[in-house]
Amino acid sequence: MKMKKMMMLAAMAATLVSCGGGGGRPNFGDNEYPVATVGTSSADMQTTYPATIKGVQDVEIRPKVQGFLTQINVKEGQHVVSGQTLFVLDNETYQAQVRQAQAAVNTAQQQVNTAKLTYENAQQLHANKVIGDYEMQTSHNSFESAKAQLAQAQASLASAKEMLSFCYVKSPATGVVGTLPLKRGALVSASNVLTTVSNISSMEVYFSVTEKDAMTISQNGGLESLPAVKLKLADGTVYAHEGKVTKMSGVIDQATGSVQLIAAFPNTEKKLKSGGAGVVIIPRQNNNAIIIPQNCVSEVQNKKFVYLLGEGNKVKYSEIKVDPQNDGNNYVVTEGLKTGDKYVTNGVTKLSDGMEIVPITPERYKQKIQEQASEMSAGDIVKAVKK
Repeated sequence: MKMKKMMMLAAMAATLVSCGGGGGRPNFGDNEYPVATVGTSSADMQTTYPATIKGVQDVEIRPKVQGFLTQINVKEGQHVVSGQTLFVLDNETYQAQVRQAQAAVNTAQQQVNTAKLTYENAQQLHANKVIGDYEMQTSHNSFESAKAQLAQAQASLASAKEMLSFCYVKSPATGVVGTLPLKRGALVSASNVLTTVSNISSMEVYFSVTEKDAMTISQNGGLESLPAVKLKLADGTVYAHEGKVTKMSGVIDQATGSVQLIAAFPNTEKKLKSGGAGVVIIPRQNNNAIIIPQNCVSEVQNKKFVYLLGEGNKVKYSEIKVDPQNDGNNYVVTEGLKTGDKYVTNGVTKLSDGMEIVPITPERYKQKIQEQASEMSAGDIVKAVKK
């Protein structure tokens, strides 16, 4: 029975403490309110930025020639290496052009051989003074012309072979195959994207900061001064590996006034996908943070206020500004409070600007709550709980 009473008193004390926050406070009858003095402490904080995830190399695969798609040698999500054949286009026409160009090379080669024999014969005749200089020079010119025609034919053959090679679409990089929007039999050209190959061995995460934040980073030592960053994924989980900010754009986006940064993350497990979304988390340490409980702060029209204790023990309704990042229990005050200020910690809904109070310490406040709870009857407890 005694244990049950103690548990009931403990529960009542907890109820009274909770009532002492934004919802009111116990009625002590002597206008006493707990007052705390502003101090500083270290706080582990963080800043978050929406981000887009991309592979370090995202290459669009397009055919260089027009033709019908006859083979698709890969599947979506397949890992490929540089030089691997991904697609094959109908190449009968280009093979015929190669054979035609090869024939032209053979013909030109024979003409060179003939012109060479003629020129060598002319040299002997000229040495024996059978023919004159004109005939000798004409033979030489014919030989040089035949060699030029051979070179032209060889160039045409090389071009025809290159055009034929374009029918075999190969991967220019090692990576993972993206979507395959086209099917076999489709007529494709350079305007069609056959797929995308993404190098996802490591990922680049793009995010933007304000111009002011970018200037602060530059003034504090640049990107090297930034700590390792984390990445929150679309499912709310935090990626297992930390990243490092490696690049900052040198241009400010005039439309948004922001500067783009890129953080590199390892992707050994291939969990990150190119094109995904996430949130970059940059931790920061504040060694002189002013931290106050959220239950002593009232909010009106998106503005936050506390009651400061002034002269004559009168409270003043004062606006403060807080860091947008918080842990759900406390605020880090950025403006409106300074070390040494005194503020009311509980019962702020019963206060009004200029009201005179009797300040007590938060410890004494809790003690009086426990004393009052021990003196209350069961009926009083039920009424307090119902409130």
